[in-house]
Amino acid sequence: MDKKTKKVHEGITIDGLLSIAFSNIENLLNWGRKSSLFMLQFGTACCSMEMVAAAAPRWDFMERSGMLPRAAPRHSDLMIVAGTVTTKMAPAVELLWEQMPEPKWAIAMGSCAIGGGTFKDSYSVIPGVDTIIPIDIYIPGCPPRPEALMYGIIKLQEKIMGKPDKFRLKDPRMKKEWI
Repeated sequence: MDKKTKKVHEGITIDGLLSIAFSNIENLLNWGRKSSLFMLQFGTACCSMEMVAAAAPRWDFMERSGMLPRAAPRHSDLMIVAGTVTTKMAPAVELLWEQMPEPKWAIAMGSCAIGGGTFKDSYSVIPGVDTIIPIDIYIPGCPPRPEALMYGIIKLQEKIMGKPDKFRLKDPRMKKEWI
């Protein structure tokens, strides 16, 4: 009998015990990650006002969910891009994303960040921030309400924990995952 198949107790092997221990450690780390998101705000238009409203006393969602706004990318693990991103801003967004430590997540908030919005035909507007950085959650709207941002953050927390979304229809033709 090799070491991996050695029985510790009736029906329990060392390999089984290690997988249980490491899965519990992974769950604990993911719980800590989802419960203390440090947010890098990148608000460029009217969507940023809705992001600020979600943190204001009426909803107070940022504090209740354990999120802390950070001004430095090296202290953040969540980037919320809210508003229009121009070609002149694109290198700065990419640089901020690269400076963030792993694991990191991104939310595109508003139709301007998702696909250029009403300015998509302009020469200076990026047709969606997902052409620059990978996006985890898309929050549509012009501008999206604070409740939509809260729902998007809750979905991101579920994604961090590894829970499947029971209510989302899986369509293989869609490239983006809409909430």
